[in-house]
Amino acid sequence: MPVPDSPTIQPEHWQTDVGSASVAVLNIPGLLSRARVFDVDVTLVVDVPSEGAKTEPWHELTVEFDGQRQWNRRFPSHSPGQTDGLDYHHRVRLEAEQALRVRAVVKVKGSRIRSLMIEAREEL
Repeated sequence: MPVPDSPTIQPEHWQTDVGSASVAVLNIPGLLSRARVFDVDVTLVVDVPSEGAKTEPWHELTVEFDGQRQWNRRFPSHSPGQTDGLDYHHRVRLEAEQALRVRAVVKVKGSRIRSLMIEAREEL
């Protein structure tokens, strides 16, 4: 007798784009049936003021997983009159039933937040 095909697992994709807000949160719920591996990316883009600004602009990105700081960087904002940014990438394994809360917090001085996005893609 033929064996029925096992159901095809579709990889999960979670994303939040908060535009010019300074805080983004992405919640990935736990899954009872299996462990999963996610590539998590956080992308910050800032508008840099034209030359002649009164202060040296900078931007900072902090990334937390379940309330624990994973990464934090502050850099001078370059490319006057254009955009600059920061990217963070991390691969994380979630065991069966394990959820994950990713939080990104931005601080700027002189620059202006253009976009902040968190994305998690499951790797099968």
